Amino acid sequence: MVYITRKESFSAAHKLSRPDWSEAKNSEVFGKCANPNWHGHNYTLWVTVKGEVNPETGFVTNLSEVSSIIQKYILAKVDHKNLNQDVDFMKGKYTSTEVLAIEFFNQIEEPISQLGCQLHSIKIQRRIKIA
Repeated sequence: MVYITRKESFSAAHKLSRPDWSEAKNSEVFGKCANPNWHGHNYTLWVTVKGEVNPETGFVTNLSEVSSIIQKYILAKVDHKNLNQDVDFMKGKYTSTEVLAIEFFNQIEEPISQLGCQLHSIKIQRRIKIA
């Protein structure tokens, strides 16, 4: 079994809050991400697939095709968008990094399997600005 990873990036805004909590409680728990006027992040996304190497091509799968799937099912929907308001598959869900990873997995698991390999993992990192 071989694992290969495609790295992509995107930027998006979001807000983390619970409507049943006060603004102070949301701010205490979610920090800057509870800003009533939204908050943005730059993200790095790694998509790892696994499978056997095809002896005719030397590939588990063509990473360009993996990239096309990521673009169509994820990046076209989230890049420079408001995750709470603009992204169909995030409606009514918390926009935490953890929930994003789960939903991204759900979005591309089937299309990836059609490439003859299996989606292994989604990794998302909120990039930190260095002053």
